[in-house]
Formats: sequence, C-alpha cells, structure tokens
Amino acid sequence: MSEKIVIIGAGSRGFAEGIISDLIKLGWECEIALVDINPQALSVIKKLAEKMLQVRPASIKVTATTERRTVLAGATVIITTINVGGRRAWEQDVYIPRKYGIFAPVGDTTGPGGASRAIRMIPAMVEIAQDVAELAPNVLFINYANPMAPICRAINWKTGLNVTGLCHGIIGDGIQHLSKMLHVAPDEIQFKASGYNHLTWFTDLRLHGEDLMPRLRQLARQHIDNVMTDMHTDKGIKTHDFVFSWQLFEIFGAFPCVLDRHVTEFFPQFFRDGDYYGKVLGVDAFSFEGTIASGDREYEIMQTRSASEEPLGEAYFVERDDDHEEVMDIVAAIRHDRQQLFYANMPNTGQAPNLPLGAVVEGPALVDTFGIRPLAQQPLPIGVTGTLVRLYQWCDVLVEAALEGSRDKFIQAMILDGSCDSIKTAVTLSDELLQAQAQYLPRFNLSRRI
Repeated sequence: MSEKIVIIGAGSRGFAEGIISDLIKLGWECEIALVDINPQALSVIKKLAEKMLQVRPASIKVTATTERRTVLAGATVIITTINVGGRRAWEQDVYIPRKYGIFAPVGDTTGPGGASRAIRMIPAMVEIAQDVAELAPNVLFINYANPMAPICRAINWKTGLNVTGLCHGIIGDGIQHLSKMLHVAPDEIQFKASGYNHLTWFTDLRLHGEDLMPRLRQLARQHIDNVMTDMHTDKGIKTHDFVFSWQLFEIFGAFPCVLDRHVTEFFPQFFRDGDYYGKVLGVDAFSFEGTIASGDREYEIMQTRSASEEPLGEAYFVERDDDHEEVMDIVAAIRHDRQQLFYANMPNTGQAPNLPLGAVVEGPALVDTFGIRPLAQQPLPIGVTGTLVRLYQWCDVLVEAALEGSRDKFIQAMILDGSCDSIKTAVTLSDELLQAQAQYLPRFNLSRRI
C-alpha cells in the first residue's frame, strides 16, 4: 500500500528530519504531509525535505500546510512531535522553579516543569486527537511529544483513540549504558522493563539465557564505591557515572531508565537546591542551558541548510543516522507482518498487573500485521511499584487541571509531585508558572485566586 504519513509539529528540531531520512532510505512510495502552525518553521523543513530528495531521489511526494484538517483524511500514519511555546516557553518551565530551589536537568516530564509543560500540551494534543478521530479514526497514531504519559492519557480519556507513545530512551540510552557496563553487545541482551516514561525499570537482563542481574549487582557496588571515592578527590564525579541510578538499582534490585538526567527529577527530596553529589543539577550536571543552546544551534543549522543554494551531499544522510526513530521500523513490521518486539507507551489494560488500569505504561509490545499490542508482564516488585503509583495519580490530576483550566488542580499536582518545601511555595510557584505561560493557557481564568 502507498503510505500517507502526516507529521504534526514537523517544524520541531530533529524529529521530522530523521523520519524523512528514514523514509528515503526505505525507498517507499509515499506522501509526507508536513504540518506546523509556524509557517517559517514549516518552510524550513519542507525545503530541507526537497533538498534531501535531490540527493537521493525517491517516489515521495512532500506537501506542507498550517491547517492539519486538510491533510488528515486518507492518512495511514500520523506522528505528533509538537512543543507548544517551543524552547522559550520550556526555559520558563525550568528557570522559574529554580527561584524556589527546585533544579531540573530537563523539566519536560515530571516536577513543576513537567506540570507546566503538560497544561500547555494536553489541550492542544486533545484537539489534534479529536480531529484525528473525526477524519482518520483507524490511522496508526504515534506520539513523540512530552510529557508522554499525561498526553497519551488525556487523548485516550477524551477521545478513546489508540495512541501509542514512543521514546528512544530504553534502547538508545538504557540498554546502551548497561551493555557498556557489562561489556557485551547491546543487541545480545534480552531484557524486561516496565514503568512510567523516563522512569522505566529494568527488572531482568539475560545473555544467551544467563541471568545477568547477579553480575550487575557486583558491578553496581564497585561502580558506586569508585564514584564516591572520586567525589572526594580532584577527579570529582562525572555526570556519565549515573551514580544515583546505580544506587537505586542496588536498593530496589531493578535499574531505572533513562538514567540520572531524567531519574533524579522523580526523586526531588534527595536533590534540594539542586545538590547532586557536589554539583548542581541542570547547571554543571546535565546542563539545561547546554540543552537549550544545543537546540538553538541545531535549528540554526537547519535554517542555514534550508536556505543555502548548496546541495546537502551524502554526508548529510550519515549525520541523520543518529536521528533514527523506531516509528518507521514499526510501520514496516505491521505492513510486512514481521512480528517484532518494541517498547511503547500504551494504556494498561491488564498487561501490567499491579499498576492502575488505564494508566499509560511503558513496556514491551508485539508488532505485527494486527498492529501494536502490549504484552503481559510479571508484576513489578512492590518497592518499584511504590515509586510509580503516585506518579499516575499526579498524571490524572494534571490531565484534569489542563482540560478544565483548573488552578486548584494544578496546585494539587504541584503538591503531589513533592518538589515544593511548603504549601506556600506550591501555591506561589504555581501562580508564577501560570502567569508566565498565560498566552498558551486560554482555558485558565488567571484572575481567580483561592
């Protein structure tokens, strides 16, 4: 079949480029409909796509529009990668909480930053989903936007659509790191993992049937001892040591993914005022400023390449190898009935026995001609479950806050998160974030106070 792939939020840095590159490499006959509400960003990615096709001609038709409803009918795959407010709004999600002693390396999933992002993103994503339900109800609907769990939960809750959330963290970061520690090839490891996006726990690792967990426990103790010794010398701790994740592994018997840059944000009680083993979270450990600056630079490169009269050259596609996402692998597995295993974020219909029904769980999914189906898992250890259950309640309160425009529920979510040191801080911080993002929050009546 000829695919019609709609990418909503195509002007966002990175994702659309990688997906288009993957499609060109696959050699499929298809239409790629690029959608973005920012005409300038849309023009940049469309011109880049056309230049990519000049280097590697393919039977691909590229269209671009700011009006998504005009291209949804007939779509076979819809991919969302939007970021309401972009990097400038994202900065406020992280910088404002810093004034209250809350330091985040990322601020897009949990904590005050994740909550602030969620109330911008959820209404926009639900509106997209409502259009999809009307115009392409049977489409393969894939979401890459964060915060993953609240967005997918809201879409399923309000529209009943089957949206699948994808994240490269488990394979791209978690397994890569563990394989280096174990000195084995990543593709040789068999594993089980389950949890909340960016806090997914590896509960079993095997190599040709051999249980790797005892070996990993020995490595954990050695690694922690070495890192803590270095911390008190001129060597200091290095962020790629991920010592907090290893400490959690030693305590819980399961390894958290996606490593310290994300995992620390789920345990704010241990990192008051940003103290991360002698460094400051988001500043000199996993620099948030560095992340923003890198995104700005990469987007400037996109703009320059788009506007330049120079051809891209083959080297461009080599660069794009690092931008590979699994979505087209999943589409290929469905179309060709390859029966492959992927990790995906999907509503819990019973596959995760001791997590709440309906909660968006990141876990194994079988992909074949019947689509994407979550696989049944063993119950998570009770301690690991304890780290997750409150997150799912936080997620549901936040979804209600976003859809209702409820300041009260936004504050409730802020309190449930555990980052704030008092009720007063939770209220004051909530109000400051709401005011800073007011232009993206039309559902909130910000003149009302409790």
